[in-house]
Amino acid sequence: MFKNLARASRLLCAISAAALTPLAGAQLPAVKPPLPVAFVYVSPVGEAGWTYQHDLGRRAMERALGAQVTTTAVESVPEGAESERVIRDLAAQGHKLIFATSFGYLEPTLRVASEFPGVAFEHAGGYRTAPNVNTYSARYYEGRYLAGFLAGKTSKTGIAGYVAGFPVPEVIQGINAFTLGMRAARPGAQVRVLWLETWFDPPREREAALALIAQGADVLTNHSGSTAVAQTAQDKGIKVIAYQSDMRRFAPDAQLTAVTHQWGPYYTQVARAVLAGTWHAQPAWGGMKDGLVTLAPFHPGIPAAVTAAVKSRQADIVAGRFHPFSGRLLDQAGRERQAGGTMTDPAIAGMNWFVQGVTGTLPKS
Repeated sequence: MFKNLARASRLLCAISAAALTPLAGAQLPAVKPPLPVAFVYVSPVGEAGWTYQHDLGRRAMERALGAQVTTTAVESVPEGAESERVIRDLAAQGHKLIFATSFGYLEPTLRVASEFPGVAFEHAGGYRTAPNVNTYSARYYEGRYLAGFLAGKTSKTGIAGYVAGFPVPEVIQGINAFTLGMRAARPGAQVRVLWLETWFDPPREREAALALIAQGADVLTNHSGSTAVAQTAQDKGIKVIAYQSDMRRFAPDAQLTAVTHQWGPYYTQVARAVLAGTWHAQPAWGGMKDGLVTLAPFHPGIPAAVTAAVKSRQADIVAGRFHPFSGRLLDQAGRERQAGGTMTDPAIAGMNWFVQGVTGTLPKS
């Protein structure tokens, strides 16, 4: 699986603005209610994390649309051949809208979609569309920058630990934005990265978190699918900025805040478009101003001045006055990657290098 994702990462790193444009295709016909909607998840739904947030979005869509929709969710579906079988079965069962919610589902989704031209497919992340396949994502890096800024304001050691799944651009964007935010608040800060080569493996996530603590990190964050990193921070008496879900119930003393994902409005909007016959493939990449990325409540122990500084920077991001990837940017080797200005969307989408301040390497295979 890792080799396939690494190949996809290299392909994504080569995209241009044209690659973000959907292929031309007719709108699908309206669907008479109830609309059968399916969701494919890479891990168990659980109580927090990536899949949990997508399932919260599914439930929010059900509440918003009521009898207009019915939903099916299949969890713990591995990326690759198994996901293709599951997606094909869901289409064959009559589902007219299918959400494939993990990066490695893209190629299987495209193959199945070619066999079911009357079904709308939505893929979380990805670098290709088709007449009946759309991609959607969020500008997670906006929340990551703020998380790093908060880490820089609160860390005593100036070292943060980052538990990461696979080296796809979405993850690299997050690591870089977190580092830029941390160094904006604390010049010279370091972000140490350990790769899991999986999206969901609680024991390995905990092991990586412990290793980073041993390296001096006094604040942790992650791009993985369970509560393990937050719980490890709680157990070891250090701080954590959780990801995907608000994990206060798992780390009540440790969590400073969390970068959370909110999919309900998007899923509701897409289902309404399929019902109305107005759906078409148009890649979506929203951010904090769209409500797709939010920060959980701040820990009450954070000084008021720090909270105010983070919220002020957040307001600047939402208003478009500040962009995390703006100004002069140097990579790990000190080479200038951006002289000034604001990084373009294609450059962000294809990010395959680390900024100065990251300790760690990008896997080669």
